[in-house]
Amino acid sequence: MAKASARHILVQTEAECIDLKEKISKGSDFADLAKDHSKCPSGQKGGDLGEFGPGQMVPEFDKVVFSAEVGSVEGPVKTQFGYHLLEVTSRS
Repeated sequence: MAKASARHILVQTEAECIDLKEKISKGSDFADLAKDHSKCPSGQKGGDLGEFGPGQMVPEFDKVVFSAEVGSVEGPVKTQFGYHLLEVTSRS
């Protein structure tokens, strides 16, 4: 079974998500931004969600995490929780 590891930043608005993605593209550290901005408890761990398999996260997450290039920052991804930036850190 496929497994992936990812980290994310959860915010309330699409505009905030886009702004954070731009900061990352200009060199800001993903983990630092997660600690400062994420509304998810994982933010305190730099957004790290650990390892998981298909179906363990919401469908919008799975679609990105199991198809995006490892290391790329994807988003905004809208879920019932808000808007996410996702970074796939590994996949096997």
